[in-house]
Amino acid sequence: MTVRWCALLLGVCFFASSASAAPIAPDVVRDLASRVGPVVGQAATCREIAQGRVQTIIDQFSEVIRQGSSNSGERDGLIRSFNSYIAEGRGRVASSQVNCQTAERQLAELERSLSQQQSAAPTLSFALAPTTAAAATQPTANLPPPLPHGVSDSEIRFGTVIPFSGVRKESARQMKLGIETAFARTNDAGGINGRKLRLVAADDGYDPTRTLGAMTQLYEKDQVFGFIGNMGTANNAVAIPYALERRALFFAPYSGSAVVRRDPPDRYVFNYRASYAEETAAIVRYLMKVKRIPAKQIAVFAQNDAYGDDGANGVAKAFRSLGINDPIIRYGFPRGSLDVDEAVSKLKAQTKPAIKAVIMIATDRAAAKFIEKTHEAVPGLIYANISAVGSSSLAAELKLLGSKYTNGVIVTQGVPSVAGYSSLVLDYKTALAKYFPGEAPDYTSLEGFISASILIQALKQTTPLDTERLVDTLESMQSIDLGLGSKLSFGRAEHQASHKIWGTALDETGTYQAIELE
Repeated sequence: MTVRWCALLLGVCFFASSASAAPIAPDVVRDLASRVGPVVGQAATCREIAQGRVQTIIDQFSEVIRQGSSNSGERDGLIRSFNSYIAEGRGRVASSQVNCQTAERQLAELERSLSQQQSAAPTLSFALAPTTAAAATQPTANLPPPLPHGVSDSEIRFGTVIPFSGVRKESARQMKLGIETAFARTNDAGGINGRKLRLVAADDGYDPTRTLGAMTQLYEKDQVFGFIGNMGTANNAVAIPYALERRALFFAPYSGSAVVRRDPPDRYVFNYRASYAEETAAIVRYLMKVKRIPAKQIAVFAQNDAYGDDGANGVAKAFRSLGINDPIIRYGFPRGSLDVDEAVSKLKAQTKPAIKAVIMIATDRAAAKFIEKTHEAVPGLIYANISAVGSSSLAAELKLLGSKYTNGVIVTQGVPSVAGYSSLVLDYKTALAKYFPGEAPDYTSLEGFISASILIQALKQTTPLDTERLVDTLESMQSIDLGLGSKLSFGRAEHQASHKIWGTALDETGTYQAIELE
């Protein structure tokens, strides 16, 4: 089917729906989706094509879907079908099967043909439904547009897939707590243009084989608008394609991995935090420049999965940037386990040269177990963790072992000290005490609060609300000042708001103190 004929059929369907004619057959809509979707997807991928043009076509087709559906289940099925064809079109550009010049030409032809159909609306309406031709010429502007998926007259629902069970459950709880604190504060102030924010959580147990089911539950059953704070590198590798196929916002996942940071960035994926590569680079510079430890005496303790690989690759990249091409020394352990004995044995056996510092890409309890089993065997060893370890839960685990195990343990952070006095931290602690009394300030919940606060700013600036307009708003947000002491920015080619790393180290009491990394 040519683009012109596709536009003709779309125009016929659109004006038939405007004329209140007999319902459009779902099979016709589904077939049309297979023709229009790829054109839209190709155009949406090209940065030189204004996204408002793409959104106009999407809005028109959304009305066709509404008219072609006899119930919500059928409507959702047609929407999923349309979105999958859009994703197919995006893939054609990404794989160089179609270039942006072709995408522009096809979109223009679609627009041109639709414009011609609009001018011929009375004729089309008469041909399709003669008895209602007069109705077709009446204004339809008084009909309210359909609300976006996950948005009602009273609320906007966001989903999060996090592990309420398993080794990461405390970090997950803290992330949810931080997001809900920001949402509650906004809801008390009137919400987003009168709509309350609601967070719906699903548990995948840190098991990526359960992530798709959790995402499906949130999007199809709980009807969420988008996702925020999803946790786990391997889990996000499953979740992101699902969100992209549905053109759903995937905001501020709790991961510094490359999986959530493509270049160029995926249109619907936005990050708050610095990457693992940036955190490990900061640690490498600190160990080598400040502590004067040579690279050959620095090892990596990393979980055996994409999370550990990403952190280890970051260390190797940091070494290369300093002119060091030797392979890194890596000790691993199974994902989601506390089985660190093999890593401990390898560290003890490494004597020429002896290891003086370990960069840790691990979860809280595994990191604590490794520290416990190597502390006496390798005296004076420096332990440096990245933020995803879960700062508070790591501190709690080490405090149970005694003060000698906490003292000097380093954790890099993607947020400022929770003991600090920046306006953002003070706002966070005030809100946390109000909505969740008894909960102690925590680095992970602070990150959730910051991420949600950025999203809230964008939501307030997006009217009327839909995903495409929200993405455009986010990409236009420059020099966001939340009171962090460091401004945040997004852009069309920059979907990561912050690149700043803060340094902290535990003291003998198990309290984090700020340290200078440079």
